[in-house]
Amino acid sequence: MSSINGAGSGNLSYLDQLKGMQEQKLQEEQKATGKNELKQEDFLSLLTKQLAQQDPFKPVGNDQMIAQMASFATVDGITQMNEQFGSLNSAMTSNQALQASSLVGRDVLIPSSTSVKAAEGAMAGMVRLPQALDNMMVRVENEQGQLLKTFDMGSKPPGEHRIEWDGTDENGNVLPEGRYTLKVAGLVGGESREFDVSTYANVNSVLLGNGDGNVMLNLAGFDSPFKLSDVLEVGQV
Repeated sequence: MSSINGAGSGNLSYLDQLKGMQEQKLQEEQKATGKNELKQEDFLSLLTKQLAQQDPFKPVGNDQMIAQMASFATVDGITQMNEQFGSLNSAMTSNQALQASSLVGRDVLIPSSTSVKAAEGAMAGMVRLPQALDNMMVRVENEQGQLLKTFDMGSKPPGEHRIEWDGTDENGNVLPEGRYTLKVAGLVGGESREFDVSTYANVNSVLLGNGDGNVMLNLAGFDSPFKLSDVLEVGQV
């Protein structure tokens, strides 16, 4: 049986001896249950045994006792706090998913220049200009990168500007349903420069993340879901 006293323990302090006993009990606990942790009752059991086995002529000092009790309380408090945060995170995720369910069937703006055009529909996007452009040009490409149409939106001041493509090619023919990319360019200081474009996509369904607290959206035409936090704007009903 292990003992804690003030003499004959390799000149180890009380806390060092206690730590050694905790590690020994942890190893025994792992062998018996496979768990890699000590609970509060395990610490209290150790403390009780240590007090019963201490040298009566050299009892544990009050400061050491208080420090050890404070350590137990801190460990238990942190454990409970982690459990409460886990419950709070689950509740917040469920609430986000409930709110996100109202997005099903609606269009959301996502940070992707590629989206899906319906068979008879158009396609819209948004571009943010850091400075004014005299001639903002929009290019429409298919999945193979082939240029299908180019149109000039004229001069634009700095800020966000909506892009509307009617879904037709240069000859006015309606293009089939599929994935298309919108690109925006303009002259800055005499040189052509491209700007990031965001596009609208329709929400098919809502998913809960893989235990990471993220709410995911399944979007029409996309193989991988998007995070709800990545949505830039929700389209009007």
